[in-house]
Amino acid sequence: TSDRLKRDLAVEALRRALVARNPAPGLVHHSDRGSQYCSVDYQALLRKRGILISMSGRGNCYDNSMVETFFKTIKSELIWPVAWQSRQQAENAVARYIDGFYNPVRRHSSPGFQSPIAFEQKVREVS
Repeated sequence: TSDRLKRDLAVEALRRALVARNPAPGLVHHSDRGSQYCSVDYQALLRKRGILISMSGRGNCYDNSMVETFFKTIKSELIWPVAWQSRQQAENAVARYIDGFYNPVRRHSSPGFQSPIAFEQKVREVS
């Protein structure tokens, strides 16, 4: 079913992120109330790693504004300007964009005009 596919994709993405970032216990994972994030498997993986679960209020898009901003940014900077030949081509481009530009290079206003990786490194240095 569609919900199962969404759940499996979300769980695999979470696993990859946990391996790549190795967050300390106590990290807060904020999401909307999508079925993939409410699934037993997804929440069990978060709890196993000591990650606190936070979900937006029902019907409150403002709770998730940072993620909504991220999706608008990726769509306007990468997705909409290109006529993709295949889904696989677009998926590969998104992965390269996130890993090769958005996280290590693109500066964001909220963490003092630093890239997410630079900000994370500074936080780890003072922790």
